[in-house]
Amino acid sequence: MTIKDIETLIHTDETRNLELKKTTGELKDGMKSACAFLNTDGGWLIFGIAPTTLKVVGQDVTENTRREIAQALTHLEPALDVEVNYVDLPNSNGKQVIVMRFDKWVWSKEPYTYHKCPYYRIESVTKEMPRDMFVERLKAARPQDFAWENQTAESVTLDDMDEERIRNAVRLGIAGGRINASAEGATVETLLGKLKLLNNGKPTNAAVMLFGKNTDDYPQLLLRMACFKGNDKNEFLDNKQEMGNFFDLLDAGTAFCFRNLRLAGKIVGMRREEQLEIPAEALREALINALCHREYDNPRASVSLAIYYDRIEIVNPGHFPAQLTPENIKLQHDSFPFNLKIAQVLYQTTYLESWGSGVRRMVKLCEAQHVAEPEYRLGNNTITVIFRRNRDSQNDSQNDSQNDSQNDSQKSLNERQRKIVELMRGNRQITVAKIAKTLSLSAATIYREIKAINTLTELYWEGSPKTGQWAGSTFD
Repeated sequence: MTIKDIETLIHTDETRNLELKKTTGELKDGMKSACAFLNTDGGWLIFGIAPTTLKVVGQDVTENTRREIAQALTHLEPALDVEVNYVDLPNSNGKQVIVMRFDKWVWSKEPYTYHKCPYYRIESVTKEMPRDMFVERLKAARPQDFAWENQTAESVTLDDMDEERIRNAVRLGIAGGRINASAEGATVETLLGKLKLLNNGKPTNAAVMLFGKNTDDYPQLLLRMACFKGNDKNEFLDNKQEMGNFFDLLDAGTAFCFRNLRLAGKIVGMRREEQLEIPAEALREALINALCHREYDNPRASVSLAIYYDRIEIVNPGHFPAQLTPENIKLQHDSFPFNLKIAQVLYQTTYLESWGSGVRRMVKLCEAQHVAEPEYRLGNNTITVIFRRNRDSQNDSQNDSQNDSQNDSQKSLNERQRKIVELMRGNRQITVAKIAKTLSLSAATIYREIKAINTLTELYWEGSPKTGQWAGSTFD
């Protein structure tokens, strides 16, 4: 670097990225600005410039000056390697200008401090960093040290865990090849330990979120659901709130969709297939993502599912990782889970895929059913997934008429029976009790409907009561 380079650099006076000092007598204030540059957009710290006149005056640099600068740099933490340039000022009896360049802060790096205090830059002013900003950056840098999911659930014991939920999830993981088969007969404590959901033998918040039987002390474990008459929130058709663990909320959200969305029919070969107007698997994936990746350390916020006349919105309290935007999230990308431990357990139990493939899967499901792909919208600390409904009633009636005419020679299931079959297609291991809860019917009614379905198309339970599944020509 030359004096000419320096003169070009300083011509705009002090800015967000430039701090000028006359001498190293102001070294302490200069290091505060260096810290601020490191926590903001980077910048230049230059000694030997008169800030008001921008005159290059230089200063005498002794060995002691160099030691003082080196010592001051050691008080910047985390430690960093800074190149200090000493530029000779011509015709000045050996005076020099001292120039240092500091890189900008990168998301997920720890915030820098000078003498244990963090600073940041607002325009040309260096200020102490607010505590909430400092904590947010620490969380981004060391998420597992601060994560809500890793904190011990102090008032919860192993007896408060839902053993049936745990074992069912583990069985799915074994069947999917993601959990060793030896886990089948393990104790609840052993299983939670293998899933890394214990701290010194006590359940963590992640354990409660996934498998807790009583979530009354966790207001964030809430799913708000509503179906509106029009395209705004003026008039309800259905309104429900559910408290519970991940599986309770996922079941409740799935049931709400089945209760309030239309079934659409299409002919495949010689038979008619029934599907929700929006692919059930895509809605389920969006709900799983919202419940898995939301910010749980905010107890006042909750996931919501809203069905409007023209759309479905699933709102998740949180924000995108810095690497993702609503524009690129549908492209191939790595996985950046906000709740790493919860995401790991859901991956092991096959409820979640890794490598950021969930959004692409939703897009493909929607494409296969000829509905619009999901949209993403960012709000004030919220992420909204939007599915557009096709409400062209004329086309609906025409399609239904065509399908019905092609299906005249076949016996048809009624709407309730079609919903039962659709639930079985989505989860071959679903129990009668779960179907009954999802459709708000009694188990006796479901048994009667299954018997009726079997007179029209083959349907039966194959295998043991615990590990079997629904089978038959119904699923061909």
